[in-house]
Amino acid sequence: MKTILIQLDTDSLPSTFDRVVAVDAGVDELFSYGGVNAGNVETLVHGAMFTRGVPDLKSTAIFLGGSQVADGEALLKRVKKIFFGPMRVSVMMDSNGSNTTAAAAVLAARKHVTLKGADALVLAGTGPVGQRASQLLAKEGARVRVASRSVDRARQTCDAIVAAVPGAELTPVQSTSSAELEKACEGVAVVIAAGAAGVELLSAEQVKGMSALKVAIDLNAVPPAGIAGVEVMDKAVERNGVLCYGAIGVGGTKMKIHKAALKKLFTANDLVLDTEAIYAIGSELG
Repeated sequence: MKTILIQLDTDSLPSTFDRVVAVDAGVDELFSYGGVNAGNVETLVHGAMFTRGVPDLKSTAIFLGGSQVADGEALLKRVKKIFFGPMRVSVMMDSNGSNTTAAAAVLAARKHVTLKGADALVLAGTGPVGQRASQLLAKEGARVRVASRSVDRARQTCDAIVAAVPGAELTPVQSTSSAELEKACEGVAVVIAAGAAGVELLSAEQVKGMSALKVAIDLNAVPPAGIAGVEVMDKAVERNGVLCYGAIGVGGTKMKIHKAALKKLFTANDLVLDTEAIYAIGSELG
């Protein structure tokens, strides 16, 4: 029985990146559709559900992608509602690489810092990757400061994470001024910058003042760096006593997680691979 991956992309043109990764992961057949949304996805899902017998449904899976994470989340919610009883296939959501990137970043930090009880700061913590990184850090037992230009948005993100991770220790912080940011940095062992491309979130002077900092992870690949002094190729490179990771340094792990998750889809017909499930797969890789 051939494995079939059905790529449903919320953008008009299906991602070539996601298609290449699927091929490299060993998928036998890849069907790609663009412009998919919650309103038109039903017939595509039905095609996946009703063409094979229940024992063979594990050989069909769905990948949800696209550049807009909110659209991917809405699509995942709709797809799960279409399934019923044993008539379902496994599905993975990784719009804009948000889940695999966040998982890779937190796993990188975990290599060097015992996250349980550690203080961590996520810059641009209300964005798609920032939210997921904050959630995973909290799941590991870290005390997470979620930074945003809007403290209200940061608070909303913290509330949403607590709903998913009961008992999570999260603090919303505003990062519009140097004074606010410097206060947020006090005592932090891990900092992850998950902001927009080409925007510096933490200056060299601010990094220098973080005496407790052990790991700095910058997920921005476009100059200037999100964390000044971190190079895009850095992978556990020590700079002034801090282990640094750049976007490409984290990218290798992200790619391994992406491929492993795709392979995992075909082990059962009822898997839903979202943030925590994808992180668990990354953790298994070692």
